[in-house]
Amino acid sequence: MPRFRGPTDLHLHSDHSDGTEPPARVMAAAHAVGLGTVALTDHDTTSGWTEAAEAAGSLGMTLIPGMELSARHEWRSIHVLAYLFDPEHPNLRALTDRIRRSRLTRAQTMAERIGRDYDLTWDDILAQTAVGATVGRPHLADALVARGYVQDRGEAFAGILHPGSDYYVDLYAPDPVTAVAAVVDAGGVPIIAHPAGRGGLLPDGLIRRMLSAGLAGFELGHRENREPALGALRALVSERDLIVTGSSDYHGLGKPNQPGEFTTADAMVSRIIERATGSAPVFP
Repeated sequence: MPRFRGPTDLHLHSDHSDGTEPPARVMAAAHAVGLGTVALTDHDTTSGWTEAAEAAGSLGMTLIPGMELSARHEWRSIHVLAYLFDPEHPNLRALTDRIRRSRLTRAQTMAERIGRDYDLTWDDILAQTAVGATVGRPHLADALVARGYVQDRGEAFAGILHPGSDYYVDLYAPDPVTAVAAVVDAGGVPIIAHPAGRGGLLPDGLIRRMLSAGLAGFELGHRENREPALGALRALVSERDLIVTGSSDYHGLGKPNQPGEFTTADAMVSRIIERATGSAPVFP
């Protein structure tokens, strides 16, 4: 098997979900800062894999095909980064299809509610959405920006699109243990994204159940992670010999995060590749 080369960033988004750039441009942005291996991890979809693989290969980079799978525990959104799984696995496909249908229905309902108070239509949202992309709140935010009602996505999420807003609609997402198990069943490697963020440490019982279901590790290198939750996870990683990743969570203009601001050690990338059975890296 060919050998990948670092530095490696395992969490980037394109306009196939809530990024602002097509997959090829995301690969170019990663290449421009000297990355050698990257993962495209759009939310609940693999539709950008082909374009990303072609672009990465032309730039001499290795692509780790991935996805960020939505999950929820009580009030909290939990994101499962899935690497090198079989994109055609029926159980995982059924799960992501259901999530995407929920995203679309949710976006339509929120657009209808917002449209009662603001001059905003469904066509405005579609104008901000790439063909084939999963429509979500970021596209509603972009439509609000385009209409001049807010300055940027951050203002939209803090106000009109906030979970406490009258316009907000809940999204279906599976329990994180179910999500982890689905990724493992599809031959993939599940890693919890930004697990020490604003919500603090996940409940210990939930973490243990996810580990029993096949959770491989945690994305400890991420700008949203905070102490003391980060320290507790470092101790758990050491105790259980788990995989640790570091990533940018790049979204183009959708977030200030930049490719390569956190990276993953070569040894950890190798462990992900060795553990996966669903698909393989795409080498140049």
